[in-house]
Amino acid sequence: MAELNGTHDPGLKSFVAAANDGDCDFPIQNLALGITSDGGGIAIGDQILHLKAALGAGLFGGMAKEAAAAAAGYSLNPLMALGPDHWSALRARASELLRSGGPEAEVRPALMPMAGAQMQLPAAIGDYTDFFASINHATNAGKLMRPDNPLMPNYKHVPIAYHGRASSIRVSGTPVMRPNGQTKAADADAPTFGACKRLDYELELAFYTGPGTELGEPIKLDDTPDHIFGLSILNDWSARDIQGWEYQPLGPFLGKNFASTMSPWVVTMDALVPYRSRALKRPDGDPEPLPYLTSEENEKWGGLDIKMSVAIASAEMRSLGADPHIIGTANFKDMYWTIFQMLAHHTSGGCDIRPGDLMGSGTASGTKPGTYGSLQEVSQAGRETFELPTGEIRTFLEDGDEVVMTAYCNGSGYGRIGFGECRAVIEAAKG
Repeated sequence: MAELNGTHDPGLKSFVAAANDGDCDFPIQNLALGITSDGGGIAIGDQILHLKAALGAGLFGGMAKEAAAAAAGYSLNPLMALGPDHWSALRARASELLRSGGPEAEVRPALMPMAGAQMQLPAAIGDYTDFFASINHATNAGKLMRPDNPLMPNYKHVPIAYHGRASSIRVSGTPVMRPNGQTKAADADAPTFGACKRLDYELELAFYTGPGTELGEPIKLDDTPDHIFGLSILNDWSARDIQGWEYQPLGPFLGKNFASTMSPWVVTMDALVPYRSRALKRPDGDPEPLPYLTSEENEKWGGLDIKMSVAIASAEMRSLGADPHIIGTANFKDMYWTIFQMLAHHTSGGCDIRPGDLMGSGTASGTKPGTYGSLQEVSQAGRETFELPTGEIRTFLEDGDEVVMTAYCNGSGYGRIGFGECRAVIEAAKG
């Protein structure tokens, strides 16, 4: 597991003035990585350190140079494949380059404005698995169908997941088209085909895997930190009416595969060290995880104290210049299963992973209104409405609505570590 070091020093400042603003997502303690249309870069304040330019200026050497070269292209997969020693070396050198008192004159020519940068997906995602790790969300959603027995019998024993569709994952800012599919009304004799009427978001985080494994080679729980590169925000869009008709007996299909939206920046596990926390304390009477899913290290450091929010801005709100209206907030440390348990379980049967594989957490939710991570929970499966600041009424998303998700860490004395935004506007269905 990565440990605190000089790159986390809360006293560090950058010569990029915006990075020193207390509300900035990308201070020098963060150093998130992303891919622009010009190649890989590191976020610092309102600027991006362009790695090709920095390499051309001779600003990297040794292991850090190898890592920078791996991250300078058009995906972070090569860097993810190198492993934690290279990741830490790149972070350490970037911190030296971008701090106040560093080689500012040499570095400034390698900076480019973040505003206007055309961000791409951070990695070529070969496989995508989405978990169901929030017991609050599982309970909230389960109560809508099974009020007296909301959780399935296996929930507290095994991290539940489904295999998603990697081909339809898009970067933040890409519009999302309302899907078509089969639905069946409760009083209908047969299904019909048409546009989804209950389009929903799901507030999630997702992690990218690092070095790959061989088929048949499980990753032990305490070894999983060496295989997790970093996290981004994920909006796992859901067509609830399509999903409700098709999900039996094999689970999500067209209700999920039409789109997923990712934030463009990857916050590395190194950056999140100050915000590692205890895993969620399970209530008395809950079963202990099986031995391959439990360890002292995971209990002590498996949690991540990350604050998350989801907001909606309707077309009318945007025309008036109104800020997105926050619908729900949650904290990732409340997840029932840690990301390390997710990865350990995923590989426990021998499934191999590859650099850049994506693992979604499942919807992060709390236990009361204002803390829900999906409209399925907010609207109680469409039975209740909510109002936007313009007076517009919603149960689920309408065409023209924009969903904006954010996430950040703060409060530990180490400053704010932000994830940027994950946003997309809903467009009408085709056909």
